[in-house]
Amino acid sequence: MTSRTFVQLCLLPLAIFTLTFLALPLSRLILASGEGEFGWGIYLKILQTPRYYSTLLHTVLISIAVTIAALGISTTAGLFLVRNRFAGRGVLLSILTLPLAFPGVVVGFMIILLGGRQGLVNQILPGHWVFAYSAFGLFLGYLYFSIPRVLLTVMAAAEKIDPALEEAALTLGAPTHRVVLDVILPALAPAMTAAGAIAFATAMGAFGTAFTLATNIDVLPMVIYTEFTLSANIAMAAALSVVLGVITWALLLIARSFSGTTIAAGG
Repeated sequence: MTSRTFVQLCLLPLAIFTLTFLALPLSRLILASGEGEFGWGIYLKILQTPRYYSTLLHTVLISIAVTIAALGISTTAGLFLVRNRFAGRGVLLSILTLPLAFPGVVVGFMIILLGGRQGLVNQILPGHWVFAYSAFGLFLGYLYFSIPRVLLTVMAAAEKIDPALEEAALTLGAPTHRVVLDVILPALAPAMTAAGAIAFATAMGAFGTAFTLATNIDVLPMVIYTEFTLSANIAMAAALSVVLGVITWALLLIARSFSGTTIAAGG
């Protein structure tokens, strides 16, 4: 058997998987979006219908807010954990990455226990503090879900930063904030871009958390679910799915162009 034949045999399962589980379902999804009463004009209908447009806007804005917050919290915590060794460090890291073990429904349930009508915040603070079913509650759920994914990526990149670069900058008289802005953040930029893209994609498509919390607001995964199951509007559900996929894919493509292959580590 020649090496070329061996490579072809190895690629055969990948080709079958790509065709069966990716190309064919995606093609069918796109075709289904144009089979409704509006035809291919259904994508224009999404922009012209206030409910669909506002839902799309809410989903994107919440995802952007989650991405920014996750990057800020995880980068700070990641740098601290990489640069410092102390008792309980492993326990703290385990707690920060614990959400990786939970499905979205459990995360949503935890937010309800925190900010629901009978939640912990209502029991401790005076007044009526119910935020679990609002955009803020959904933001907290997505953030809780995203922090460990960003944290692990940033920590892996931070461990590769040469300390000599920071020492040289300090020796030349650079203040601490300039070292952070001119040395540390540029070195972390590819990993942060990759991690941010993953956080955004996760928030855009998260269903379990939205299913638990999004009672007072609409987000795209929930609208897709209701259009498909309750209204039997297959074309609209397919079109919204395509829109969600295109937006997420475009951001991942842009992130890959800025971060090279680092984005693979984020998944």
